[in-house]
Amino acid sequence: MRALIQRVSRASVTVEGQVLGQIDAGLLVLVCAMQGDSETQANTLAAKISKLRIFKDEAGKMNRSVLDTGGAALVVSQFTLAADTSRGNRPGFSAAAPPTEGEMLYEYFARALGGLGVPVETGRFGADMDVELVNDGPVTIWMEI
Repeated sequence: MRALIQRVSRASVTVEGQVLGQIDAGLLVLVCAMQGDSETQANTLAAKISKLRIFKDEAGKMNRSVLDTGGAALVVSQFTLAADTSRGNRPGFSAAAPPTEGEMLYEYFARALGGLGVPVETGRFGADMDVELVNDGPVTIWMEI
């Protein structure tokens, strides 16, 4: 699985004018299931993200996790993280998991992260979503499991 994690002051996802998910301080997690991924990768990614120390401690150092800060996560499916740009100018997405499998793993990942104690909001798999965020730092981290 691939994820792009952004530390945010706030974030929201809207579909057709309706806010589906919104958080205050925490993490925006854009996630993509890749061909061959399983619940094992989703569990590993969720555990890693829940413990990722990218929030400031009392000394101003990135030493606290979203769990330590009581923050939340907005989890949004993003199949374009599977983009292959090695040939030409039009990215290919064949490395992404098929839609049915991708949706199952996206939902599983969100539940797994929530099960670790992180409050989770989500978007809608496959929808044309508007994602708004205020990137705190900015801190943006690419992760692949």
